[in-house]
Amino acid sequence: MEILRTEHLCKVYGTGEARVDALKDVSFTLRKGEFAAVVGESGSGKSTLLNCIGGLDTPTSGKVWLDGQDLFGMKENQRTVFRRRNIGFVFQSFQLVEELNVEQNLIFPMLLDHQKPDKKRVDEILEVLGLEARRKHLPGQLSGGQQQRVAIGRALIMRPMLVLADEPTGNLDSGNSQDVMDLLMKASRHYQQTILMITHNEHLTSGVDRVLRVRDGRLTDMGGVRA
Repeated sequence: MEILRTEHLCKVYGTGEARVDALKDVSFTLRKGEFAAVVGESGSGKSTLLNCIGGLDTPTSGKVWLDGQDLFGMKENQRTVFRRRNIGFVFQSFQLVEELNVEQNLIFPMLLDHQKPDKKRVDEILEVLGLEARRKHLPGQLSGGQQQRVAIGRALIMRPMLVLADEPTGNLDSGNSQDVMDLLMKASRHYQQTILMITHNEHLTSGVDRVLRVRDGRLTDMGGVRA
């Protein structure tokens, strides 16, 4: 089942001599439950790609479909609600609310959407994260790896069609980086969660389903790497 499709996606910044073609005719698809990694050097266009797919930035041309819905065919307020309900984000900088504890940070997207949190779902995610004993701790009382685990749980809580992970291990040491990758892999398999992750560290792509390389705004599908 196809979850994500991009067709001829282009993004241009500036004009004339200042023109930058950040994305050049990018087309690809992701199936349900697929875990794909986008690799590339800084400035290659991979973050721009993620932002366009997530509706955080508007492409200059091209289309993004999520579960058959034309993301940029929606009005801005419709797109905001659709994004909140269907796309989970994991950022390099965690972006937790410092005044809220682990459990409160987890359910925050549900509260924003005026939904009643499902205690069973919250307990299950805390168990998957290995954070049952930390549920009442504030972010400042957690390690960097634990904070990123909370951020991953927050991305999963709404059962999104797609999780976008932007350099999720960028602020972590090698041990915590591997723990976060193991957790994303577990979410992909356990929940059949579709995940698109960008990273500059190709060592972290071992075990993902597909590797996509972005260079100078152009995307190349390197194929599957998981046996």
